[in-house]
Amino acid sequence: MIIVKTPEEIELMRESALIVSKTLGMLAQEVKPGVTTKQLDKLAEQFIRDNGAEPGFLGLYGCPSTLLTSTNEAVVHGLPTDEPLKEGDIVSIDCGALKNEFYGDHAYTFEIGEVSPETKKLLEVTKESLYIGIREFKTGNRVGDVGYAIQKYCEDHGYGVVRELVGHGVGKKMHEDPEMPNYGKRGRGKKFVEGMVVAIEPMINMGTHRIKQLKDGWTIVTADGKPSAHFEHNVAIVNGKPEILSTFNYIYEVLGIKSDEEQEFRAGNLVL
Repeated sequence: MIIVKTPEEIELMRESALIVSKTLGMLAQEVKPGVTTKQLDKLAEQFIRDNGAEPGFLGLYGCPSTLLTSTNEAVVHGLPTDEPLKEGDIVSIDCGALKNEFYGDHAYTFEIGEVSPETKKLLEVTKESLYIGIREFKTGNRVGDVGYAIQKYCEDHGYGVVRELVGHGVGKKMHEDPEMPNYGKRGRGKKFVEGMVVAIEPMINMGTHRIKQLKDGWTIVTADGKPSAHFEHNVAIVNGKPEILSTFNYIYEVLGIKSDEEQEFRAGNLVL
């Protein structure tokens, strides 16, 4: 069942989402060669608690960490480790926060130093596909419209679109209806209505779309060992249109990136 949010609840969800956004921005200063993902995990937990929220992942479904950190061929759900990040790696950092009874949940894939041109292109296309999908999240459209848009854009670039893992509704539970696949057919699936809030999160592989799970019971990796990218935003339908509750701008401030990619999805062209 889809749980529609009131305008007041959406504002509470924005607070939760922005705590995650600020956490990722803080981590952007720390993500570098020689740092371990366990170190990043400790920093994230402390930062979230210091900002009056609780880690959204820690303990959820038995998750042992605040962050899920997926490096190189890991797609999602990677557990933090003591292995240092290396020059040329990429790492998806997925983070959740719980505040005012509502969850925020989004992710960004970071480059560690200089990465290969092929990997950089994968990240660019995956992030572009996120906004292409968000554009389809509006009243009257359906789940398949978002999935189709993401799938076509990524497959046109020769990449594999993961099938088994999907985005989702979000609210007082981390995972609510509807499921939001990154593939689909136009006009299919549940219809979008005012007040819906979802996590849209393309998970795109450089090679095959096929995946497998490691023995830790969490980490999902590409079947062919090629890199995978993952970007995620929390998005609400407000006045019939998609409005992003999360932001990558805190990350961009640290990394010195200038971007207006989120601007069309901001209420009244608000800049965060």
